[in-house]
Amino acid sequence: MPITDDEGMRRLLGYERVAVVGCSTTPGKAAHDIPRYLLNHGYEVVPVNPFADEIFGREAYDSLADVEEEIDLVDVFRPSDEVSDIVDATIARKENRGDVRAVWTQLGIRDDDAAARAEAAGLEVVQDRCMKVEHARLVD
Repeated sequence: MPITDDEGMRRLLGYERVAVVGCSTTPGKAAHDIPRYLLNHGYEVVPVNPFADEIFGREAYDSLADVEEEIDLVDVFRPSDEVSDIVDATIARKENRGDVRAVWTQLGIRDDDAAARAEAAGLEVVQDRCMKVEHARLVD
């Protein structure tokens, strides 16, 4: 079952390097402002957006497979119908590199089947929750 309790979310919020799939270059969009908040609160944000070269002065990667540094958590800012493919890429990365520990889908984004596959592969999962809101509530 995906994590819904404060203790579990607090544990995941303790991870440091967050790959943000769907990170936006546009201020005012949640997919830009929330990763900016995370960056401002000490997280290492790794933007994943095939349509951007750089976000927040950091290299933006085309895919999770292209990210060179280790990843602790994958934060998803893509529609629910894209979560399955993102989870598959996350599982493949975990199997090949052994570095991803969790998947977090932002508010309004969920795919229960993909979440079950992620958990079966040893990943922790949070669905349909905003990392900024939960960070401000549980950590800040």
